[in-house]
Amino acid sequence: MFAINWKLALLTLTVVPILLLVTFAFRKVVRDLYRKTRAQISALNSYLQENITGMRVVQLFGREQHNFELFQQQNIALKETYLKTIFFYALFFPGVELISALAVGVIVWGGGTMMVAGTVTLGTLVAFLQYVERFYRPVRDLAEKYNILQAAMAASERVFQLLDEKIEVADRTQADSVPAAEISVPFIEFRNVWFAYKGEEWILHDLSFFVHEGESIAVVGATGAGKTTIISLLQRFYDVQKGEILIRGRKIEDYSLAELRGLLGIVLQDVFIFAGNIKDNIRYGRPDATDEEVAQAAKLVFANRFIDKLPSTYDEPVVERGATLSTGQRQLLAFARALLRTPDLLILDEATASIDTETEQLIQQAIGRVLEGRTSMIIAHRLSTIQRCDRIFVLHHGRLREQGTHDQLLNLGGIYHRLYRLQFGLSDPAVA
Repeated sequence: MFAINWKLALLTLTVVPILLLVTFAFRKVVRDLYRKTRAQISALNSYLQENITGMRVVQLFGREQHNFELFQQQNIALKETYLKTIFFYALFFPGVELISALAVGVIVWGGGTMMVAGTVTLGTLVAFLQYVERFYRPVRDLAEKYNILQAAMAASERVFQLLDEKIEVADRTQADSVPAAEISVPFIEFRNVWFAYKGEEWILHDLSFFVHEGESIAVVGATGAGKTTIISLLQRFYDVQKGEILIRGRKIEDYSLAELRGLLGIVLQDVFIFAGNIKDNIRYGRPDATDEEVAQAAKLVFANRFIDKLPSTYDEPVVERGATLSTGQRQLLAFARALLRTPDLLILDEATASIDTETEQLIQQAIGRVLEGRTSMIIAHRLSTIQRCDRIFVLHHGRLREQGTHDQLLNLGGIYHRLYRLQFGLSDPAVA
């Protein structure tokens, strides 16, 4: 176009700044709207997932209509935001068409004037009109795809924001290890540990204790005393702010996460069962375990009593979260899953809370056999389940206030003694 007639070429480009201005304005408005749309879609999906998962609770409290109205509010807000996006796109695409038509009009006006003056021929004017059409055709095509591009970029921002999230707990590149075989050290040692989930709202205050190899330890205390926090720190779900935690003489930061968590077998109160079958759930921690090993682990915790009654026994299908199993049955599967892994440290976090008394007694006998030569840590509110432990730690407001055997702590007449009396229905003032 410049080679044929530079003046007409410059006239063609006079509308380009208008096109750029419209494009940048559209990009800014639509990008913000798409960001808002993605956030609203995420919130709506999260709300749906939460209500579908907790459907029984929703029905139990008669919240169906109320929750549906909340869903409608979020859905309508999403619709309005999306309609705004479509509205601006409905302005942008015709706007580009208008600008391209304006460019043609400029050429006709400027070229016609030049043709009357005799500086431009009719053939040159016709050629420029064709070139202008070819110039703006890909621009119109890009304008049509630009809306899709903005939506993709808004979505990708959220993906990259997640990918760029800083990993707070990660393996160290170099492990400064101390072989446990060379020195005699406790299996677990907490040294002056301070920890807070937020700021300086300390959950644990200068906590120090040790657990020897093969020792059975119980941790008791009121709700919020920091019992479960100790388990989370041992697994390195969080890192401590002050102090250090050692396993066999090595700081837990010097273990790889796979190595560290491979030492632990954990049974939680809130058991998660995966969709699949009974056998796959038990061997979840050891995918290479044989069917005989799976059956043996189930037998150790007496889970075979209900498994053998199922139509397909160990191949019985399990729906999501084990909804077809009772809470006690799910906990028995969790016990078998933990024991099959043969961990060096077995952790029970209120693991027998949903099991009947008879089954609990049987499990206690099974655990007694399994724990021989293995370290264990038991968190329990039922004091009757921990009386045989080698030592009992009593936490209060994040501090280790008492430790000893069951009889020693009762004779001490302190916090444990009060908890024991309260639990067994004996009158006693509240723990200070």
